[in-house]
Amino acid sequence: MPLDVYVETMRAVQEARGYITRDRLARGFTNLVINEDLLDQLGPAVNAGKSVFLYGPPGNGKTVIAQGMGKTLGGDLYVPYAIDIDGDTMTLFDPICHESLDTDEAASLVKPAPRDRRWVHCKRPVVMVGGELTLDQLDLTFNKIAKFHEAPIHLKANGGVFLVDDFGRQRIRPQELLNRWIVPLESRVDYLTLHNGKKFQVPFDVLTVFATNLDPRSLADEAFLRRIPYKIPVEDPSLEQFTQIFELNCRLRNLRFHSVMVAYLQRRHYAPNNRPLRACHPRDLIDQVQAMCRYQGREPVITRELLDAACRTYFVDEEPPQQGSAPFVPAKKSARRRLDIH
Repeated sequence: MPLDVYVETMRAVQEARGYITRDRLARGFTNLVINEDLLDQLGPAVNAGKSVFLYGPPGNGKTVIAQGMGKTLGGDLYVPYAIDIDGDTMTLFDPICHESLDTDEAASLVKPAPRDRRWVHCKRPVVMVGGELTLDQLDLTFNKIAKFHEAPIHLKANGGVFLVDDFGRQRIRPQELLNRWIVPLESRVDYLTLHNGKKFQVPFDVLTVFATNLDPRSLADEAFLRRIPYKIPVEDPSLEQFTQIFELNCRLRNLRFHSVMVAYLQRRHYAPNNRPLRACHPRDLIDQVQAMCRYQGREPVITRELLDAACRTYFVDEEPPQQGSAPFVPAKKSARRRLDIH
């Protein structure tokens, strides 16, 4: 596939994407309990197609929200197997990043319409990277034996969402990543270099989402933050939202929901320890309750005793030492007799 054809195709994909309405955005998050104010901040960001910074305490669903943004975009597109750049080949289609929608012609009884086999029909990609991200993955990789280049990972996300999860905890320093993308985030194009030194331009049509539980000001300077126009905090859920999340997780696991259990958790394990509510807590605690029921050979059920046991193993310092009790001191190893050899 010639490079200019791919560029024109991506421009057409961008123009045909359409706008995301509030109802359509809400449908993309039907499996989540999400604040309406947060939805109203996410909607313009998705429509603009600009980069987004999701930040806030850990365990409140920043990663799931970013994936929901990709689900909201919906639709499909065609991804070329490879692109020709003046005689050099760059592979683009990646079955790890792209979910093919092409049917198996051999298994079909109906002869499909002829199509250009240089393209693969795929869902809009949602590519996620975490702590394993390195700077090499953002540039072309040349295979000296096969004599072709492999596209960088963010180019494979073109037309979809590229999520940098746990930003600030990558194997590269945040400043290195930011310096690499400071031009593409603003100009919406990227420049790659072939093994022979030739540079060429590719579209950067991707909704880039940075998710972190660190302070954004400690990760990026003002020049870079200016190029991320949407900086959206993901806060702790309210008690009402926490209850809804607890009920949703019970329903997904076919467990009977009792609102009194949430009130007990708040009264016994949260309020006395001044512990914040996190969106991930209901799922994790219910999973521990189920694991204990399986171990005991009983029907899964949520009780106060099981919740107490789950909290003791889930939270750190769940039961602090009583006032006046002796502090914990690790036992010393028994002294060994020294042998002097003369």
